[in-house]
Amino acid sequence: MSAAVTAREAAALLARQDNILILTHRRPDGDTIGCAAGLCAALRQLGKTAWLLYNPDITASNQIYAAPFWAPEDFQPEYVVSVDIAARSLFFPGGEAYFDRIGLAVDHHPSFEGFGEYSCVDASRAACGEIVYEICRELGEITAEVALPLYAAVSTDTGCFVYANTTADTHRVAAALLETGIDYFAVNKRHFRTKSRRRLALEADLLGNMEFFHEGRGVFMAASRALMERVGATENDAEDLSQLAGIIEGVDCGAVLRELGPDQWKLSLRTGANGRVNATEVCRLLGGGGHAMAAGATLEGELPAVKAKILQAIDQVKAE
Repeated sequence: MSAAVTAREAAALLARQDNILILTHRRPDGDTIGCAAGLCAALRQLGKTAWLLYNPDITASNQIYAAPFWAPEDFQPEYVVSVDIAARSLFFPGGEAYFDRIGLAVDHHPSFEGFGEYSCVDASRAACGEIVYEICRELGEITAEVALPLYAAVSTDTGCFVYANTTADTHRVAAALLETGIDYFAVNKRHFRTKSRRRLALEADLLGNMEFFHEGRGVFMAASRALMERVGATENDAEDLSQLAGIIEGVDCGAVLRELGPDQWKLSLRTGANGRVNATEVCRLLGGGGHAMAAGATLEGELPAVKAKILQAIDQVKAE
C-alpha cells in the first residue's frame, strides 16, 4: 500500500522532483485531463520539465486542455504521477507500462486501490480537480493557465455543479478559479450547452428504447456499435451518456451500457442520493469501482446476459 500524504505534502514532494510524467485514465473524461493539464502547467511555472503521456482515447472536447502538454515520444521521465485513476484496470496500455514507477497517485474514489509510492486521496471530494487545486495552490500562484483546465475538471465531474456530490468546498474551489479571469463561459458552453445532431440522435434512440426495472425505479439504456455507426457518432458524441438516466422522473438507478467491441460493454451506473443502490458496491461485484452514486465496470457477453448480470449485482446490494 502507498503512504498517504496531504495536499501540502504532495506539493512538497513534487517540488523536489523534475522530468515529471503525468498519467490519465483510459477513455479520459474532463476530470482526469483537466487535473493533468492543470498540474502540468503549475509544475512548469516552477521551472520543472513536465509532460502528459499521450492518451489515444482523448475526445475533441478535452483535447483543447491537453494539447500543449503531450510528451514527446523520446521523453524519459524521472518521476511519474497519476491523476483520477482508482484502479490498475483503468490504465490504458501506454500508461500501464509506468504502473510500477508511480511516485504519487492523486485520486478521489473510495475504490482507490492504494498503488504508488505515495497517494493523496480524499474520497469526500466531488472531483479530483479539487485535490489538484489544493496541490497547485501549495506549489505557487494559480494562474489562468492552471485554472482553466482545473475548472473543466471540477465542472465536468459535477455536471456543472448539479450532481449530488457537489459540496460547499466544490463551489469555493470553482469561485477561486473564476477569480483568475478564465473564460468559464466557453468551458460551460463546450461541455454542457452544445450537442451535435449525432449526439441528439444517440439520445433519441436511448430514450426511445430504454428498459425499466424495479417497478420503474431502475432503467437500462444501451448504445451498441451498430447504433453508433448508424448515426455516425464519434467518441466525442458519446461522452457522458450516463447523465441521461438521471433526468427520468422516479429513476434512482440508471445503468447505461456502451458497446466497446464485439460483446464488450462499458457500464456507467448512476444512482440516487437516497442510498437505495450503492453504485460502488454494485460495480465492485462486476470488477469495477467508483463512487457511491457514480461507478463503472466493463463486462463481456451478449447484451441480454450482461443486463441480467448487472441486475443480479444490483439486487445483491440494494436496500429497501
